[in-house]
Amino acid sequence: MENNYDLNGPKIDLPNATIVLVLGIVSIVGNCFCFGFIGLICGIIALVLAKSAKNLYISNPDQYTENSFKNVNTGKICAWIGVSLAILVLIVVGILGVLGAFFEAVMPLVDGFISWF
Repeated sequence: MENNYDLNGPKIDLPNATIVLVLGIVSIVGNCFCFGFIGLICGIIALVLAKSAKNLYISNPDQYTENSFKNVNTGKICAWIGVSLAILVLIVVGILGVLGAFFEAVMPLVDGFISWF
């Protein structure tokens, strides 16, 4: 069990540590829905919050619990995975959209050509 007491008083959790972790997980799961938009938004927010929380911890590590710092790091990793997946999903959806529009434009020409025979 972690000792939450220091000579200067009890240690506190990093602000937004739990929010970073939750948003990181939601960024991964959010890619299954909404074609990557939710995952991208939650992932970016989690990365911004994780950076500020990490800077706070580095400036005064004795004031904050190590467990909350681990939650921030885990949330940051999840957010990076979520953002990467969201970008991949958006690229695939974009390519499929372009291919769909291409075939939509080409198919009447192909049907006209086939009807000559």
